[in-house]
Amino acid sequence: MLDLWVESYRPKTLREMVGQEEVVRRLQGFLEKKSLPNMIFAGPPGVGKTTAALCLARELYGEGWRQNLMELNASDERKIETIRTKVKEYARSRPVGTFPYKLLLMDEADALTNDAQHALRRMMEMYASTCRFILDCNYLSRIIEPIQSRCAIFKFGRLTDEDISKMLDRIAKAEKLTVEPPAMKAIVYLSEGDMRRAINILQAAAAVSRRITEKAIYEVTARTRPEEVKEMAELALSGKFEEARKKLYELLIDKGLAGEDILDQLHREIFNLKVPESVKINLLEKLGEIDFRLTEGGNERIQLEALLAHFVLVGSRMR
Repeated sequence: MLDLWVESYRPKTLREMVGQEEVVRRLQGFLEKKSLPNMIFAGPPGVGKTTAALCLARELYGEGWRQNLMELNASDERKIETIRTKVKEYARSRPVGTFPYKLLLMDEADALTNDAQHALRRMMEMYASTCRFILDCNYLSRIIEPIQSRCAIFKFGRLTDEDISKMLDRIAKAEKLTVEPPAMKAIVYLSEGDMRRAINILQAAAAVSRRITEKAIYEVTARTRPEEVKEMAELALSGKFEEARKKLYELLIDKGLAGEDILDQLHREIFNLKVPESVKINLLEKLGEIDFRLTEGGNERIQLEALLAHFVLVGSRMR
């Protein structure tokens, strides 16, 4: 069975983690004292929140770390019954070995209902002597204040392009891959600071060939080069609606992109257009409107053509 590289190359210690220097420094301080508080790890996906929790467990408990760590995904276990059964049973039992407490990692804790969060808060108080809780979330604002006030909060930022490239280079050398520079640039662009996504893209491309090209990256991700999306936008702004529409259909039909993918890439490319800030604001506002219409079930082609038409109108006012 093919091993997932996100697991095979996951750091084993805090020192091995890429990026998040301030978070790592604070966590190492707690480790040195062997005294952990309840914690919230907040930040976007793929930036090392779960990895940091697993590293903590390994460094605290050594070889017996798995016996003293329970992982739950709140997206699957979001009801209050889970807190009253699974969490309670685990939290109330004594840890294995001589350490005074064990760890419970609640992944995607911001998916828990408010009732479940209030129940969790009570568990944190009742079993403080036997269990420490690590809540992993994308949105800190979705965690109730009574829990936030009882936890040390660690904010994880998106990883830099350099962080992503460094990790991918390490994996490429270990797997004996040849990654062409444009391909590396493409992975970094598509990952948007998400290490998990970057590694998965690299592995998907490596399954096809040991030589990783830019073309292979865009094929396995069903995305297109940013230059093509930018070209479509510039054609529309210059008044060439038919040419822009033709480019749109190439992306939709020939390359098989979904409307949401095009909007996502267009959102990023608007910031690279050589137009006044007021024009960028206008375009972004319209893009948001079209995105909403698509989520409400609007016809993909009609909505995207309407967006291009708006680009043409905005461009005509600048000429």
